[in-house]
Amino acid sequence: MPLVTAHRSGLVDQVIEQLRDSVARGEWPVGERIPNETVLVTSLGVGRNTVREAVRALAHAGILEVRQGDGTYVRATSEVSGALRRLCGAEWRDVLAVRRALEVEGARAAARRRTEDDLGELRALLARRDACLADGDTDEFARADAEFHLAVVRSSHNATLTELYRGLMEAIAASVASGQDAAVEVVDHGVLLDHIAAGDAERAARTAAEIIDGVLAGLPATDC
Repeated sequence: MPLVTAHRSGLVDQVIEQLRDSVARGEWPVGERIPNETVLVTSLGVGRNTVREAVRALAHAGILEVRQGDGTYVRATSEVSGALRRLCGAEWRDVLAVRRALEVEGARAAARRRTEDDLGELRALLARRDACLADGDTDEFARADAEFHLAVVRSSHNATLTELYRGLMEAIAASVASGQDAAVEVVDHGVLLDHIAAGDAERAARTAAEIIDGVLAGLPATDC
């Protein structure tokens, strides 16, 4: 019996990893429903109980959300993201406060450690972000903006900081989209990129803070 139990546990762990990998690779995007149980049993070649245990584990981790009578949906891309979304909830001030702390340190470190490849990626992402803004495409702008800021943090070459920021990306994208109609002075993101390219750590950090402070200023006073 112990051997059977160990084998079953190992099989469930394998299925968990397969499902987690499908989410991480974007095969099943956040907000979309994953294949039903019958399809998963067939595609994974395991029993229904194994699939159910794996789905239950990922739901507990915050990656999946089981909606009775409707199906199972992707809630987050990783355990880190799931935990941060639960902590932040719908309070954009909380989301933005965490975002500010991570981005300020990320921008400061990026100015010191960025490579030429990093700068090339940042310029390309900034151009895409600005094009979406000019086109009035709010959804694509939110995604492009989040990707630009993630690239800034990634340019810090601090793996822990980057993983924390990546985990918050879904909440960040939503907070950007929710603030687009706010009547605030928008800080030119090109200025942030210029400071990073120049290696000016303190100005980069200050500009990163100003960007988030501008969004915070535009939130309704009751949103706290």
